[in-house]
Amino acid sequence: MGRTTDGTAGRPALDLRQGSQRVFVHVLAGTLLVSVVNFTLWFAVTFWVYLETRSVMATGLIAGIFLVATASTGIWFGSLVDHHRKKHVMQASATASLGLYLASLGMYLSTPQAQFRDPASPALWGFVVLLMSGVIAGNLRSIAVPTLVTLLVPEPVRDRANGLVGTASGVSFLVTSVISGLLVAHDGMRSALLLAVVVTTVAIVHLARLEVSEPHVVRTRAGDAGHGIDLAGTVRLVRGVPGLLALIGFSCFNNFLGGTFMALMDAYGLSLVSVQAWGLLWGVLSTGVIVGGLVVARVGLGSSPVRTLLLVNLVLWTVTVLFPLRSSIVVLAVAMMVYMFLMPFAEAAEQTVLQRVVPFERQGRVFGFAQSVEQAASPLTAFLVAPFTDLVVIPSMTDGAAARLVGDWFGTGADRGIALVFVVTGVLGLAVTLAALASPAYRRLAAAYAVSHDRAPQDGDAGRLSPTPRG
Repeated sequence: MGRTTDGTAGRPALDLRQGSQRVFVHVLAGTLLVSVVNFTLWFAVTFWVYLETRSVMATGLIAGIFLVATASTGIWFGSLVDHHRKKHVMQASATASLGLYLASLGMYLSTPQAQFRDPASPALWGFVVLLMSGVIAGNLRSIAVPTLVTLLVPEPVRDRANGLVGTASGVSFLVTSVISGLLVAHDGMRSALLLAVVVTTVAIVHLARLEVSEPHVVRTRAGDAGHGIDLAGTVRLVRGVPGLLALIGFSCFNNFLGGTFMALMDAYGLSLVSVQAWGLLWGVLSTGVIVGGLVVARVGLGSSPVRTLLLVNLVLWTVTVLFPLRSSIVVLAVAMMVYMFLMPFAEAAEQTVLQRVVPFERQGRVFGFAQSVEQAASPLTAFLVAPFTDLVVIPSMTDGAAARLVGDWFGTGADRGIALVFVVTGVLGLAVTLAALASPAYRRLAAAYAVSHDRAPQDGDAGRLSPTPRG
């Protein structure tokens, strides 16, 4: 395979026109299609349920279903990725989603619409669970993709390939935010489900035509629990890589703090602008993820992605401290654009580290484990922060002790109460990130990354790895 350089410190550039890297581009394009329809359905069913029932609790329950299901299936999905060929796993994921979407469409068309207007209706929640099961099945593909980066992309440019993955996520978010509301406004869930069925079918046919070269499905000879989930073995592996458990714990804590954004950002933004302007703003902000991903794909993450991850978090938490100091939609928009731009750097850094320090035969389970641990944190914070802010902070910042203490310069009222929670969250994030930079775990993981070698399986790996039976 030919290598070219782009002049960035003499490092090779991605060559997406030939060989396995060309296959990677096709896989990523198919993943983008699937992600768009999956998240369009998630957004669409949330909008539709609210419009039908006018119940905020119902829409919150949908978000809870998604987050809990994502957290609880990550480890199992990771084991499936490890124990089967990656292409077969992605085909199974798309096929399961297609079957569930067809069943959802049939249920939607055959159920009297009046039953969907009752937030306590079994038919409504049966439909929601059926549809969301199709969305969750798509997460299996999202765990397989970073392992395919290891398989298909040469090690020196994997960070850049991970940047393209971030760009695809940004494009998916942008497209989803535009079309989901339009489809629901047109004819409820029917058009959204029809679109999902058509696009998922196209993605299945497209993937079937790709030749993904995977020498064999591999497992370690010792200490592997066959085709089971083997959570204990995965935890042992994570603990065995110096600093890796600390990295996952750091990301989990960041997501724990990030639940504050999940719980309060919409309320804060809507205190500054109309709902139409707020929705349009987030469509624009999603371009930050696209640009950030493209920058990573162009320049990479440097020689130490671990350090890059922590420095990016320093910037993100500093922004979180600063933007609430003034009630301004312009300040908020600039801060969120910085946040969205830097997200692909953080995500690509974590993926690049895992791809290098974790053996390929365990990467699915480790990525799934990390997803489960990290995804479990945000909803927990959201459930805690929202009532605490509503019942304690906002009254205190309106005419209570906090208003008397800082109200003269910080401002008072509900929006300033939310802003105060953001400031405290940012300070905590800064403190933890600075502690991580000074920790022995950071130095151990950076050293482990520096001495690790390519983890992708090669045809000559039979002496180190033994193939599992093909299913």
